[in-house]
Amino acid sequence: MTATREATDPRTEDGPESASSTDATTTVTVKCTGHVRTELGEDEFEYAFAGETLRAFLDDLFEEYPELQEMLIAETEADATHSGWAPTPEELPGTWTKNPVGEQTIAYARILVNGRFNENERGFDTELTDGDRVALVYPFMFCC
Repeated sequence: MTATREATDPRTEDGPESASSTDATTTVTVKCTGHVRTELGEDEFEYAFAGETLRAFLDDLFEEYPELQEMLIAETEADATHSGWAPTPEELPGTWTKNPVGEQTIAYARILVNGRFNENERGFDTELTDGDRVALVYPFMFCC
């Protein structure tokens, strides 16, 4: 599978100066584990998309691979939380952040940018630059 995909150049005939910063094309390395790797049939590939955020990357990737959205993104708070997790204390120490509903991963699945959970950055608004690594993690889980 050749997963490198170039976005269509959105510039007009007026030349490059007419393109806005949102028209930028970014190329990232995508690393996949577990169920995502099984679904796509490979563990690493380059991916080019129009935009500069994790949200733009995911929108483009999910358009091309809609099955990944179902595998990774929780539609409800209940989908994002496993029943076996410890309850959240009333007062959280430090600064804890959580992506809003619709921008959370399902229980056990995670999206990382350069080795850091997107929740610890700016969520889906995390900025991406050429050469960044985006990991789509959905491990296999086995029980006895």
